[in-house]
Amino acid sequence: MEVSNDGLYAPEVGSWANEKHEVVSLYAKLFSTGMKNKWDERVYVELYAGAGYAKIKDTSRWVAGSPIRALLLPDPFDKYIFCDADPRNLEALKLRVNRIAPAANVSFIEGDYNERIEEILATIPAHSRNRRVLSLCFVDPFDIGIKFVSLERLSSKFMDFMVLLALYMDAARNQDNYVREEATKVDEFLGRGDWRGEWTSRRTMGIPFPQFLAEEFSRSMERLRFKPQPFYKMKKIIFPDKNYPLYRLALFSRDSMAYGFWDEVLKYSTDQLFLGGDSWQ
Repeated sequence: MEVSNDGLYAPEVGSWANEKHEVVSLYAKLFSTGMKNKWDERVYVELYAGAGYAKIKDTSRWVAGSPIRALLLPDPFDKYIFCDADPRNLEALKLRVNRIAPAANVSFIEGDYNERIEEILATIPAHSRNRRVLSLCFVDPFDIGIKFVSLERLSSKFMDFMVLLALYMDAARNQDNYVREEATKVDEFLGRGDWRGEWTSRRTMGIPFPQFLAEEFSRSMERLRFKPQPFYKMKKIIFPDKNYPLYRLALFSRDSMAYGFWDEVLKYSTDQLFLGGDSWQ
């Protein structure tokens, strides 16, 4: 979804970011419409919300980020929660949201989501027998700096997760540092510190480090009663000019219906679908 420069702050991103936003937007559309008559309230949460717009690096193209696209769905969510640690991002996002979707029910939370988990949870409407609430949370980090304990806390709600796993742009490049005994980043990413013995075994089988981490992350989510997500169903996003992988987008839900939606995303998220993108001013 291409947009025009509106004069507000926007970060520069790689050309692959538009495909990521397209995939997330397509799933959010299927989710929001499909759950409209099954739940009383649908909540959309972003933990790295960004500024709403982004400029594609080394071009004059501007694209809408996932928060703006989520607000413009045919069947919008009933509630939106946007969290970001960068005050510049959040201030620009507020102004864009107020202009583009002034009637939307939106809460903005500034700060590291790991430190604002209780506030995020309190902002999600309470679930009850007479008011059933379902949330979709998009987790879009720059690296594998996800703290699994925070996702575990959020999973106390009825919540599905779409998670960007920076398996190649971070984990593969920094493998030697991350496997050291004193390193804690993978421990926090997986929510446990007993993975090194399994990695030694899987490495001898020829399993690459990015695939190992993705599969172990899925196992961690299984412990929270989410259905397992096989590696081949994690959507690969590649560097378009050099054709090498950057990361995987993975869905985690406790309901099989969500994976039906995800299968539709995987089926239709082809180069042809995103060639040129939509345009919105």
